[in-house]
Amino acid sequence: MKNGKEFIEKTKYPYLEKSDQLSGVPQPPLELEWDQEAVTIDLPQDAPLNPVELTTAIQRRQSVRQYNNLPLSLAELSHLLWCTQGVKQVYSNRTARNVPSAGSRHALETWLVVNNVAGLQSGLYRYIASKHQLALITPAASGDIAAKATELCHGQPFVKTAAALFIWVAVPYRMAWRYGDRGYRYLHLDAGHVCQNLYLAAESIDAGVCAIAAYDDDQMNAFLGIDGENAFAIYMATVGKKQAY
Repeated sequence: MKNGKEFIEKTKYPYLEKSDQLSGVPQPPLELEWDQEAVTIDLPQDAPLNPVELTTAIQRRQSVRQYNNLPLSLAELSHLLWCTQGVKQVYSNRTARNVPSAGSRHALETWLVVNNVAGLQSGLYRYIASKHQLALITPAASGDIAAKATELCHGQPFVKTAAALFIWVAVPYRMAWRYGDRGYRYLHLDAGHVCQNLYLAAESIDAGVCAIAAYDDDQMNAFLGIDGENAFAIYMATVGKKQAY
């Protein structure tokens, strides 16, 4: 527990140095760059919803690890992405989204392992929030993406049977630019906000979610093609259609 206690102690305000924002350093981009040659998929703007009262969604919400073999539709996946990272408005120095974020920094990006989404080939994707698009990173033809993701999540079998695995990637400097080392605390808080939105949004499409924090950090970062320092996997969750009981 020593490292955890030291992290909390050293990110208290008395230890913080002047932030890069206050020092006049230009802020980092609002979104990571992506391969402009990658295959991109426009996501539907209007998702088919079965309205669920917020209180009902909160009451129903639970971690679901068993899914049936029905696929998510592309519109349903679009709905989940919009609810968790959708951009409502772009300003000169920030974005307004459907989740709260410290200082409106929104220092998270979304990768997806797609296993069972109708009309979408299986593989590893990245969500381009500014354009509400998916960019294909690695098609399933390049190997068993789902099996590899399952292995990196310590063999948890529901990773492979889920319709999709959401992987949230933190871009720490986007937060630290404003808050210094204390910003690393806020990254984890923001990840919790995003995952809870996924849980609640899934209720409107009769889907279930299970958050995952047990994974091999270094190998997961390599799997996603990120360096683990300027960007790293911080949290993930499976989603799939619920089994009938």
